Amino acid sequence: MQRIPIYQSKPGMVLAKEVRKEDDDISPPICGKGIVLTESLLSRLERMGIQALSVEGHPVKEEGDKTVDELLLALDKRFSKVMDDPIMIKLKDIYKETIIKSMEGQNAGPAN
Repeated sequence: MQRIPIYQSKPGMVLAKEVRKEDDDISPPICGKGIVLTESLLSRLERMGIQALSVEGHPVKEEGDKTVDELLLALDKRFSKVMDDPIMIKLKDIYKETIIKSMEGQNAGPAN
């Protein structure tokens, strides 16, 4: 999931969270989670004053963002001293799956 300014959103992106008026967390949702963004929906949200959206994956690369490969390499390095522990290997695999899922939309090299 990535939170991006509405001006960086594109038709076809999928909402990862409900959209609500930004100054009112208890108001009813404007759009539900899982909705595919369209040009007309984005225009309507902009007219309503919505500034940012949470979308699935990580579709927008920002300055300083690491690639999937860089994140997985750092994970390998962090766990390198405990690879003989089955519990730590399982924990590493959980983190790896989480990283890959959260960075959908970015290209990754072969998985280790």
